[in-house]
Amino acid sequence: MESALQLSNVTLEYPDGDGTLRALDDVSLELRRGEFVSLVGPSGSGKSSLLAVAATLVRPTSGSVLVTGKETGSLPEARRTALRRDSIGIIFQQPNLLPSLTAVEQLVIAAHLRSEPLREARGKAAALLGRVGLGSMLDKRPHQLSGGQRQRVNIARALMASPAVLLVDEPTAALDYTRSEEIVRLLRQVTDEFGVATLMVTHDTGLVSFTDAVARMRDGRLSAAETLVPAT
Repeated sequence: MESALQLSNVTLEYPDGDGTLRALDDVSLELRRGEFVSLVGPSGSGKSSLLAVAATLVRPTSGSVLVTGKETGSLPEARRTALRRDSIGIIFQQPNLLPSLTAVEQLVIAAHLRSEPLREARGKAAALLGRVGLGSMLDKRPHQLSGGQRQRVNIARALMASPAVLLVDEPTAALDYTRSEEIVRLLRQVTDEFGVATLMVTHDTGLVSFTDAVARMRDGRLSAAETLVPAT
């Protein structure tokens, strides 16, 4: 499978008083389409910094970030934004759904920002919500959905642009174990079905068995991804 995301020798530093804080220290990671990798490590280890760099939200101090083979560091901000919008789906810990919009409208407005035709966008949104198990809840607003259902809307919304990469930040932090397992199983299924490269940050090591590999962070350094046999 082709490479969707490649970080090579990435270092990220921030000013810290009279010195410098190194959030990422010579990090290299490659994800191919159809791969699902979990990222674990203690708080403050650099996981969020890695996601921010991979999402092109933050430029690294040194090293390179390639998304679908395109080097992002030298791109002007407008082109980085367009690449992020079209090639990267971001699934946050909190779904951040707009309270006044229905489930299907949450997805349609995301497509509208990419200037997709409304009729086409609504049909695609309905299909994706059906795929994540919410086909009967298209017209429900966030307050009418459970936490797990809101996270399913979040996943469907991230897939609206047909991205090459899914970056997932603690998607089960607010869910009980049963719903957490359901969400990670769903991420496993959409990774396979849509051929995306999925990187998931999680504190729950009991869920990494659904992924192809696990990488561990500590003090800004990333271990080589350890290959796993996914759970069935």
